[in-house]
Amino acid sequence: MATPRTGITKARKRMTALRARLQRLLLWRAWERMLEIEFVDRSVALAGKAFVSFFPLVIVVAAFVSERARSSIITLVTSRLGMRGEALTLARESFASSDDVRKATGLLGLVLAILFASSFTTALQRVYLHAWRRPPPAGVRADWRGLIWLLVMLASLALLGAWRAALDGGLETGLFIIVSSALTSGLWWFTAWFLLLGDVRARVLLPTGVITALALAGFAASAQIWMPGLVTGNDAQFGIFGVALALVTWFSGAAICVLIGVCAGSVFAEDTGRVGTLIRGGQSQTLTTGARPPLPPPLHELGLRDAFHSTDGP
Repeated sequence: MATPRTGITKARKRMTALRARLQRLLLWRAWERMLEIEFVDRSVALAGKAFVSFFPLVIVVAAFVSERARSSIITLVTSRLGMRGEALTLARESFASSDDVRKATGLLGLVLAILFASSFTTALQRVYLHAWRRPPPAGVRADWRGLIWLLVMLASLALLGAWRAALDGGLETGLFIIVSSALTSGLWWFTAWFLLLGDVRARVLLPTGVITALALAGFAASAQIWMPGLVTGNDAQFGIFGVALALVTWFSGAAICVLIGVCAGSVFAEDTGRVGTLIRGGQSQTLTTGARPPLPPPLHELGLRDAFHSTDGP
């Protein structure tokens, strides 16, 4: 006759066997990589820096470009934020007074806004380096890359926004979705390669770009449902502070999408099975010739509490 202790022992063995099978799955290993980079802490840090540095930079840059380019940027940003109705009106008010922004900012302020926004790119680069277990960059090799990435991102926003604003609907909208998805994948593919200092082979970073773009597209689509109500509700309850909270919420979700892309992409590329072999093109190495060796994986077993712990800052 089985005793309660025997039943508990069997249940523990089953759980151990199940966990061992799960740990062999790519998705489980991607989850562990998310825990390794402290994804909750990182996403909050990225969202905060995006809100206080990158988003204001978009507003400032929009004030210094032509009316058509500014309208393109507004169109793309508000569509990505999923804003409609009153929420859209509130968002457009942030961009409306371009003359006032130019007078208050000036060219020196524009330069300072770009430099301040580089704190966001620094935080983003740390995410990529940590996920790929790369050693910290030495010297000033990485500083100028953040500024170039900002310019590329702003130019992409303007171009995609201009195309979206020129659409008449129907088949053109479908074509825009397909082409913009490809361009966004390419942008995040470039982001991974560029911020990793070219130490990781470009081929193996393709899944990172595709997964990031798909995750962000799905998140932006979902924002069409919940973001307008969140903005208008927060505005009614807290005023402009409530709108800021809604934007931080959106940026936090977008940051999670970026983390999913980089963690899943790195795990898939490092896989020793068929998936990894296909991604690496039959080669064993993910790094370029001459790149420094990767850092060792964590020695302790990771748990959910590691997602909230920061050891080296954002």
